[in-house]
Amino acid sequence: MYTNIKTDPALTSILDYIRTEEGKSFHHYNATALTEALEIVFRNNLLKFGDIYWRQISGTGMGISPAPPWATIFFAHHEHTLLPRWKNNLLFYCRFIDNIFGIWIMDDCPIHNDELWASFKTQMQQWHGLSWNFSPLSQSCTFMDLTILITANKITTTIYEKPQNLYLYIPPSSAHPKGILCGLITGSILCFYRLCTNPNDATQKTQQLYTRLIQRGYTHEHLLPLFHKAHAHAKTYISRTRMDNILICQQKLNSSQQCVFLHLPYHPDDPPAHTLQSLWKTHVAEPINEPKLSKMTNYEKAPTPIDQLTIAYHRPPNLRNQLSIRTIHGRGCDVSSFL
Repeated sequence: MYTNIKTDPALTSILDYIRTEEGKSFHHYNATALTEALEIVFRNNLLKFGDIYWRQISGTGMGISPAPPWATIFFAHHEHTLLPRWKNNLLFYCRFIDNIFGIWIMDDCPIHNDELWASFKTQMQQWHGLSWNFSPLSQSCTFMDLTILITANKITTTIYEKPQNLYLYIPPSSAHPKGILCGLITGSILCFYRLCTNPNDATQKTQQLYTRLIQRGYTHEHLLPLFHKAHAHAKTYISRTRMDNILICQQKLNSSQQCVFLHLPYHPDDPPAHTLQSLWKTHVAEPINEPKLSKMTNYEKAPTPIDQLTIAYHRPPNLRNQLSIRTIHGRGCDVSSFL
């Protein structure tokens, strides 16, 4: 979708929306500054290929930060006028950037229903050259990582996994932080219980994950405590109300703003994280006979709102990084010689 969004109509549409909504729906930005910044970004996306540089003159640059909301807002203008016309046929409609899921109310007359469906698809395509691929009307569909079904007048969901998925989880011999495996299991089991309507599906997916990790070389003694902990966490999360989870997320966000990050390449023979945390507390955060770091002020008498350390590990270069050449320059003729 990104590369097919024409820059000129997108700028016209989105910048007009930003100016219109300033002070109404949103109060956290200056429309003039934001529109000027977006125009600079989307008219000056520069690419390097070998020894030459290119400027993208149309389409949205892949990977730039504003691209997801840019694409979302751009087509939302068309949806704003299109969807009300089809309120009698669309029971539900949602879109995540360029993935759309909807529930279509069938007309009693099959011929008329086909005509309505064809007309809706045609009108969806009428927005500055964007083209959408539609799957046939069905009682089930795959939407991102979900399989959604209509059964007995109810909507049920379960996890969708690609047939080509090889489930090549990190083996225990790999030099990765211990938290990687814990995070994988905790996140996966929570996902199973949140997205599977039938609890038996969640149980089956959990068993499959356990079996696949065993096949990757992990032991029962290593996995069982992690699975029990993850299962308890999932049950606790699901039992809480939506507002409780929002408050907990907000507390974590506020806490992260009082945190300093130490980025380190991970090595299994290095001092463990709890040793580094102890050193941080003893010598920086709460030194003996010295004021706490969080109670100190700078030269302008402003407080230092730092009371915790997060150790953020990143992996060192692996064999692929060392052996795979990812640059064209210096491997023969320059790219410019072919132009």
